Amino acid sequence: MKDIRPIPPELDALASALIESAFQVHRELGAGLLESVDEACLCHELSLQRIPFERQLDLPVRYRGILLDAGLRIDLWIDRKVIVELKAVEEIHPAHEAQLLTYMKLSGSRLGFLINFGAPRLKDGILRRVL
Repeated sequence: MKDIRPIPPELDALASALIESAFQVHRELGAGLLESVDEACLCHELSLQRIPFERQLDLPVRYRGILLDAGLRIDLWIDRKVIVELKAVEEIHPAHEAQLLTYMKLSGSRLGFLINFGAPRLKDGILRRVL
């Protein structure tokens, strides 16, 4: 997690709950499963903590004043404030980070996380970005 810019306390609390939930899933399952499995388990952890989230949410693109369905999907949107892009890959590529930043801009979210459950050590697979 490289980005350490400050965020409002309510976002910090959501971020902490998200990260703790991700670590719990990774401790329990380890690396190597499909992204969809990690996502389902992370959603379960968030539900146990009563953290509001939406899963696999369509994200339209505003173009010339209209909203267009361009096939974009947010993996998780925590309380409509924190974007979460999940991966289960050997390594994160710049395109993955660009995807997160695009989703943050389009949704108006200031805080986003890219969480790679494919990393042997989860702390090495988490990118935090603040706009």
